[in-house]
Formats: sequence, structure tokens, C-alpha cells
Amino acid sequence: MGYFFTSESVSEGHPDKVADQISDALLDEFLKWDPDSKVACETFVTTGLVVCGGEVQTAGWVDVQETARGVIRKIGYTKAEYRFDCDSCGVISTIHEQSPDIRQGVLRDKPEEQGAGDQGMMFGYACREMDNYMPLSIELAHILLRELAVIRHGNRQMKYLRPDSKSQVTIEYDDNNKPLRIDTIVISTQHDEFILPKNKSHAAEKSAEKAMQKKIREDLQEILIPRVKRSLPARAQKLFRDDMKLLVNPTGKFVIGGPHGDTGLTGRKIIIDTYGGHGAHGGGAFSGKDSSKVDRSASYAVRHIAKNLVAAGVSDQVLIQVAYAIGVAQPVGLYVNTFGTAHVKDSRGKILNDGEIARKVNNIFDMRPFAIIKRFGLKNPVFYPTASYGHFGRDHYTGNVKVYYEIPGGKPGIVNGNGKKVWMKKVEFFAWEKLDYVVKIKKTFGI
Repeated sequence: MGYFFTSESVSEGHPDKVADQISDALLDEFLKWDPDSKVACETFVTTGLVVCGGEVQTAGWVDVQETARGVIRKIGYTKAEYRFDCDSCGVISTIHEQSPDIRQGVLRDKPEEQGAGDQGMMFGYACREMDNYMPLSIELAHILLRELAVIRHGNRQMKYLRPDSKSQVTIEYDDNNKPLRIDTIVISTQHDEFILPKNKSHAAEKSAEKAMQKKIREDLQEILIPRVKRSLPARAQKLFRDDMKLLVNPTGKFVIGGPHGDTGLTGRKIIIDTYGGHGAHGGGAFSGKDSSKVDRSASYAVRHIAKNLVAAGVSDQVLIQVAYAIGVAQPVGLYVNTFGTAHVKDSRGKILNDGEIARKVNNIFDMRPFAIIKRFGLKNPVFYPTASYGHFGRDHYTGNVKVYYEIPGGKPGIVNGNGKKVWMKKVEFFAWEKLDYVVKIKKTFGI
């Protein structure tokens, strides 16, 4: 007998994601001034208020107010009626200097001996359900909201949309862990009160509410779902069947939302940030932390390992765990679980067990924090795009970013309108999604 599995996502306008994005935007700003910045920045958002706190060690200076308001504006909180908007909300900063006790555990005379910024365990996961080696349920939950945001920002269809929204996708699997169909999609999206009641009676209010709910459902069915299906591979498109349940704003209307409807905090959406409940998750969140914190950098590294292992054909599914002690460079442990889907064999023709696979993996990948940071370019300001719609399964790309320190051999700095001297630097985004170790893995495993 098969089973059902569910994952959820939230939009860039969800209060917790507003907080994540502000934290990562601040991190990027510090890194634009000083690539060696040590940052642990938390954000709290509520009605008309943003509070930023945390610990920072940097040679630069960042305008917290300007950065926070820029993020809020980009998300789309631009109207006073939202009770949280980019121009009128208060922004308070309580950011202070990083503890020297923590810093001494990270810094070393030789950079390659850099210790882990904290203890903890981190997990990476990959499978063959989607072309980007992500589980179907979380990937589809993200795609639904990304497309809804594109529609909202375009402002040509569904003009009543507001920034806050959530999705949830339930997949039915067979006994062999293969997806059979999409059973249920839930979408709750904030909206204007675009149909008003005829009078102040309860019946009139309920009638208007049902009319809005019906219109939103029709638009999601006719506009959003077809756009999402077109973006998916053929095997995933086939999972949309006539018996699929689409639940829209199940509580009725959703006018009050965002930080006015619910307080937001950095780091509260760690399962949405990773694999939607598939695999496992370590103890730490990501946003607002620089790459010396292995909660973040090592999670990226084990996703990179898992994705390359599956792409190379070592297994169809794999979970990787790595663990560190604070101030120690080498991991204290590396664990591999292929869930019985391994294909690689030893010299006698016997399928390698997970322990043997782990030993080979350990010889391929350098998991010291210094090596991870160098491998993915994590001293660059590349973190803001990770703070909404998941840190994994994203397209790797390169782009130019502004930095306020001289780049040897780079384009000469120019002075911008604020009197700052700016250099343009080419950087990689989502470098942990590259399939650059497949050849090396195949050679090591004899594939």
C-alpha cells in the first residue's frame, strides 16, 4: 500500500521570510565592505516595526535602515494599508560586536586551519524525483509561489494579490517510493478586499467573502496552475490529474497578512529552506549567518556532495550528515545513507555498503570550513537570493556585484552618488548546486 507525503513553502512576503531576507541583505552589505566580516544577524518584524539584532565583526559600515527598507520595498510592502510598509515602518538596530570568545575559535595563523564557528550536525539530501535532484513536493510548493509572485509583480493579472502567501503540496507515492499523482494543493494568498459587502450584515459579509474566494480559486486554476505545469518536466506534468484537490484560502478571506497579521523572525522556516521534510535537518538555521558558521556553509557542502553522488549514479537517493566541534577544522563525523538505492560495486561485484561509500566520499571532498568557503566563494555577497523559495535546487549562475574594497586586477573603482568608491566583482550564486564533481566521483567509484 502506498503513502502520502506533504511539503509546504511560503512566499517572499511571509513575515518569517521578510525577516530572513533582511538578515541576509545585511550580511551581504557587510561582505561588500569586508569579505572577512563575521556576522550573526537576527531580524524581528511586526506591525510597523523592524528590529535587527546580533553580533558583527567587520571593517565596514552598513546603513541598517536603508538596507531593511530596500528589502521591504522589493518584496512589495509599499502601501500604508498593509500596516507594514517600506517608508513608514520603524527600523531599530541593536547590532553589536561579535564575542572575542567565539572569534578566537575561528581565526588561525594559517587560514586553512580555520575552525568551525560552532558545533553541530548538518544534512544534505538529493534524489531523482526532479531534474534538479530535489524532492517533488517541496520543489512544486516553491514553484507555485514563485510563479504567483511573478504574476503579482507583473500586475497584469490577479491585480488583487498582496505579498503574503503559503502553499502546501501532498503527493501520493506507490510501494516503490515513486510518485503516482498530486493529491492536494493548498494555496493561501493574501489579497485586497476587492469585493465589498452590500451592507454591514453578517450574511452580506459572508457572501462577499465567498465571492472573493471563488474568484481567486478560478484564477489560480486558470492562470497559475497552467504556468506551473509548463515549467515542469513531462513526468511531473502527468501527476496533475482531474481528481487533484485544490484548496484556496480555506479559512475564507485573507486580507490581513504579512508582519501585521503575524510576527516574523529569522530562522523559523528551516524545513522550507531545505528539503520540505525529506531527509533530515540539523539544529541550525541559515539566514543572517556568514560562512564561518558551519550551520550554513557545511549544509551547502553536503547538499553539493549529495547532488553530485546521485547525478554520478552512485545511488538514486542519498542523505549526507557532517558534524563539527567548535574551533576544530576537521569534521568529527561523516555519515552516508543511500536508503538501499546504491548501484556501485566493489572488485568482487558486491554492492558497496553506505560506510564504504562514506569513506570514499571523505577522500574526495575536503570538508574543512576554509575549503568549503573557498570552493563556493562564500566570502562574496551572494546570500540574499537564498533567503526566499529555498536554498537548494536553485539554478547556479554568475553575476556582477558591487563591493567597496579594491579588487586586485579588477575594474578600477568608480565613485557613485553616495561618494563611495565601488568595484564590480564577478561572483557565483548557488555554487553548491554545480555538478562539477561528477567526473571525479565516477572515477573514484569506477562508474
